[in-house]
Amino acid sequence: MLSIFPKLPLPSPLPALSTLTAIKAFPGVERLTGLRDRLADNGLFTQSFSVLREYLPSPAPAFGMLDSQVPMPIKQLAAESPLNRLFAQAMADGEFDDFEGRRIRLELNGGHPGITLGFWAGRLRVVDGPGEATIRGSLAAFRTLAERRQDPDQLFFQRRLVIEGDTELGLALKNLLDGLEWSVSLRAILLP
Repeated sequence: MLSIFPKLPLPSPLPALSTLTAIKAFPGVERLTGLRDRLADNGLFTQSFSVLREYLPSPAPAFGMLDSQVPMPIKQLAAESPLNRLFAQAMADGEFDDFEGRRIRLELNGGHPGITLGFWAGRLRVVDGPGEATIRGSLAAFRTLAERRQDPDQLFFQRRLVIEGDTELGLALKNLLDGLEWSVSLRAILLP
């Protein structure tokens, strides 16, 4: 069979580089890394960026629109495994036993999307409906709590996070999270 297209030589395979090494090889990445490091060392820039991040409009309305379109089984698949991996050691140690059969809702300000978590049979579960206690705050406040950049007591005293409903249950969760050794990283959450 005769082809009208000339045979082009196949490109040689790229050397076996990790993804990170390959990304660093792109032109200009080294300059951007240096700029990021210089900006991180600049206290004024860091403080300004923190203030902007805190007070810029929240993406919560967009999350609300997405939240209403996602069926509960998809939310359960997306959230339950990472949460159970994150707190596996604490659950094995019995730290969550006081929450057996209880429901707590974490919600963004303004009635925007939230997630109701329950603890049954030694596992955290995502459930539909209200919680016995609701912890409400801005996305930035929840991020600060998850990244452990600020003491949880300060977030509540500054009213950046608010407990409604069964405050004893909400405070018990706050104290549990404060007492546990845990950290949130994308790798730890997504990869088993």
